[in-house]
Amino acid sequence: MWRFVRLVLGVVILAGVALAVWGGWRDDPPPAPPAPLRGQAMVAAAPAPAARYGCGSAPAFAAAAAANGQSLTTAPWSVFHRPETGWAVYAPLAAHEIGTGCPGDAPGFAQALAAWQGGHGLAPSGIMDAATLDALRIVWLSRRPFVIQTRGGVCPPGASPGQLEFARPDEGYGGKPIQLTSGTLAAYRDLVAAARAESPEVRADPHLLQIVSGFRDPDAAEASCLLLGDCGTPARANCSAHRTGMAMDLYLGAAPGFGPASADDPNRLFLAATPAYGWLVRNAARFGFEPYPFEPWHWEWTGAEAPRGLGSQP
Repeated sequence: MWRFVRLVLGVVILAGVALAVWGGWRDDPPPAPPAPLRGQAMVAAAPAPAARYGCGSAPAFAAAAAANGQSLTTAPWSVFHRPETGWAVYAPLAAHEIGTGCPGDAPGFAQALAAWQGGHGLAPSGIMDAATLDALRIVWLSRRPFVIQTRGGVCPPGASPGQLEFARPDEGYGGKPIQLTSGTLAAYRDLVAAARAESPEVRADPHLLQIVSGFRDPDAAEASCLLLGDCGTPARANCSAHRTGMAMDLYLGAAPGFGPASADDPNRLFLAATPAYGWLVRNAARFGFEPYPFEPWHWEWTGAEAPRGLGSQP
């Protein structure tokens, strides 16, 4: 009896092994993972955009960052036809343009700058040099409708009285009477409302973003610059955008001993580092405003309607 049981068990075990082996032969091998498509492979292999890197986590750009850190405050420049030392005044605009929140002396900034340079026909060194700063200047100025209007030496006419509207007394710095075109004034009010909602610094000081200067009568402006002897300078252009009623100087504060629209370098450096200016750099385009880079306080309405529904960047 036991012999019979053992015989049966042996047959069952042998049959099971045979079935397992036969089944293994019959099973197709697991398919190899499909080779990625060319586009997918390129995306996977490409580095993340420079703006996504930490400011200090791009060791390949450490030397470029060191060079930028030195030139930031010491290099001689003259991109706006006036000698300057360093490019710190333009660092906030440059960082925003190249898509990084990193300071100018950080490897992350150098990496983002290299990507921008490569996309604009420049050697992607990551180093801010005269050619790169001049290329940035051209990009910034090309967005100002006033610059386009004045190409060929043509100065546009001043705004007519029917196009102008007076700002409220609380909108003019020191209660100064201010005129702007109706569209500019409406866009300005949207901008200020957003800034006060999104920026604690602007919200804490009711004077910030008040209008220091708006429309300037062309004849009066010419008489003033002749009197002061500064016609045709970066601080006092022969053909000023203020004649259009779409340009305004905003109060961002002032360096000790300077006025809020002083073009002296210490004041320009001071204003470029203020939180209010940083907010404008990141957000003013939402409301149709573009900067004059040489003067942190000077902003011009492009005539475009403010895009609605865009996220803020306080």
